[in-house]
Amino acid sequence: MPDISTRKVNPLFLREEELRQGIELLFYAYRDFTEVADQMLAQYNFGRAHHRVIYFVSRNPGITVSDLLAILKITKQSLSRVLGQLVREGFIEQKTGLQDRRQRLLTLTEKGEALERELTKQQRALIAEAYREAGAESVEGFRKVMLGMMEEKDRKRFEDDGATGQRRRIG
Repeated sequence: MPDISTRKVNPLFLREEELRQGIELLFYAYRDFTEVADQMLAQYNFGRAHHRVIYFVSRNPGITVSDLLAILKITKQSLSRVLGQLVREGFIEQKTGLQDRRQRLLTLTEKGEALERELTKQQRALIAEAYREAGAESVEGFRKVMLGMMEEKDRKRFEDDGATGQRRRIG
């Protein structure tokens, strides 16, 4: 990984060229972030939508379909296609809600958990290396930039817990 800590801070970071470079950095980083996962997903005839569903069901066991739709911001039809395939192929299990029988609660099966671990392993390593290289102050800056790009309601998912000082992920 190249040494990214020696780049000087540009005080003119809101200029057109700096903003365009930020856009390109996001494109290139996302391309590299998803590359290995895309190759693994292709072996199952899955795409990135499958990955996102698997990831967020893993992070939120028992999540309702409506809550998953709110996170992913995709149509019911798109989720139905992806979720149907994941259920049929044994990666996700659906259960009826106990209080509300209309709810469908989603959890990963053992097979789904194994795939999620493999998909995430490479991505965690990539992020961990970048975080180590950049240092704590830069990681906090990155976090602030990412949060600043999100809608307010999604930022709340990553609020600090005032009592413990720990970051908590909600939903």
